[in-house]
Amino acid sequence: MTDFGVTEDGFVLKPVDQILSEAFERARAVFDDIDLTSTSPLRKILEVTAAEDGELWKRMEDLYYGNFISTAFGDNLDLLGEDMGLARPRLPSTGKVQITLGNGADGRRYTVPEGTILVTAAPVRAFGTIAAVTLDRTAQPTATVDVTAFEPGPDGDVAAGAIADIDPTYRSIFLADLGTATLTVTNPKATGGGARTVSDDIYRARLAGLARNLWTVESVAQAALGVSGVLDVLLSDPLGGVDVSQSYFGTFAFDQRAFSSEARRIGEPYFFDVLVAHDFRAPWRTIGPVQGVFERVTAAVDTVRPVGIHPNIVEAIHVEVGARATVVVQPGSDGAALLASIRQRLATDIGGLRLGGDVLYSQVVRAFVEQPGVVDVQQLHLRRSPAASGPVTFGAVAGQSVTAEAAVGENLVMGPTELAIFSPSGDALDIALVTS
Repeated sequence: MTDFGVTEDGFVLKPVDQILSEAFERARAVFDDIDLTSTSPLRKILEVTAAEDGELWKRMEDLYYGNFISTAFGDNLDLLGEDMGLARPRLPSTGKVQITLGNGADGRRYTVPEGTILVTAAPVRAFGTIAAVTLDRTAQPTATVDVTAFEPGPDGDVAAGAIADIDPTYRSIFLADLGTATLTVTNPKATGGGARTVSDDIYRARLAGLARNLWTVESVAQAALGVSGVLDVLLSDPLGGVDVSQSYFGTFAFDQRAFSSEARRIGEPYFFDVLVAHDFRAPWRTIGPVQGVFERVTAAVDTVRPVGIHPNIVEAIHVEVGARATVVVQPGSDGAALLASIRQRLATDIGGLRLGGDVLYSQVVRAFVEQPGVVDVQQLHLRRSPAASGPVTFGAVAGQSVTAEAAVGENLVMGPTELAIFSPSGDALDIALVTS
């Protein structure tokens, strides 16, 4: 007879037909002559109670699997995370702002770059634009752009009109060539979404990778990944320690047994690299009220690093990727909507890559051909822009100096220190639409 409930193989749910069959057997044991046909009142009562018992079994199954990270969801997953010391992360607030150009010069176009830092009055809340906008005096003096808070949580939910200016420090560095032109910023509606939390799948992955001990590579990576804006982390010791005169230099597996006593004597300084890939809209160094990713990762790693072990925080190389292609579409297709959909799909697919993740030609082809109205994609070339930052560790970077456009059918190979990014508002996508 099949066991139900908690077994060696997990929780076995008792089906409703089994519950009803057992109810019939109990009824026959109690009554000598009983009517259990489809029109019997007693049968109807037993069917209703069996259905209720079936729901109870489902609830017991949820309670059982709610005790494990791999199967828990919702509130149960929150409780497990709290027991492990990692609460469910919140999402940043989002909204829209209007940027208005004033006193612009005739014939000149002014670009407000993606990632521009916008601030509120005290207490300061900082937001970053998620797309670049271009303004001019006559044709487009005002533009609306989406913004997101740099720090997650409900503090980023601000009232309408609260976002009032571009951060002065950011303006002096990146917008110093405005001349006599002025930029006025306001948010017509309140920002929102700071009370939202990440999905169960994202939270479960964070909990599954949570380091259970201190003074390890995993705990350092965990601390760095806990910083908002950090996408991926890679730890390595490419030089094999400080003292290269030791006999084990070049042969000891530091990457596999980092921080161990075999790699160094207690009290000796030890240096390792923490390669950080971050949201390119978040500043690497502190700008105005927005603390840089470098400073925040350094502070986070300092809480878990052993005494005498010093991190070298290195910014990953962000490689902007795109494509050039001719797309054949059905007659009557909305070209603007189709391009927007393609951009969004590429942003989602490429945004899921991590350090060293290659951009596959087949993946990009699917982003095109799976759009409604697309008949074919021809002469598709993947593109990569030059790296924006120079520091390189962990050896040579593949493809660092190759041509910016790959041949038809070729993947974009990323080096171990490179992160592929795609900006929906960027110019890397060059698509020509033709009707079939």
